[in-house]
Amino acid sequence: MLRSYLRDGKLSTMPKPGRKRQIVLEHLVQSFEPGSRYTEAEVNRMLHEVWHDVAALRRYLVDAGLLDRANGQYWRIGGQVEV
Repeated sequence: MLRSYLRDGKLSTMPKPGRKRQIVLEHLVQSFEPGSRYTEAEVNRMLHEVWHDVAALRRYLVDAGLLDRANGQYWRIGGQVEV
């Protein structure tokens, strides 16, 4: 399913809200290390590598319960963690 939306590590299109978007977002959140905090600028740099609209992508990740934010920092709160 991811192949439909990712080409060479970049999103070709954002799925509509629902299960497909959640799967894509869960894949993208793997770039964030659990327990690490990131500034908004760091998050923007990471997300810009996969999608041009970093503000929307940040919001989608927060709304999906995968990232959280406070005081200008972001951290991972969801998604599978490989051990």
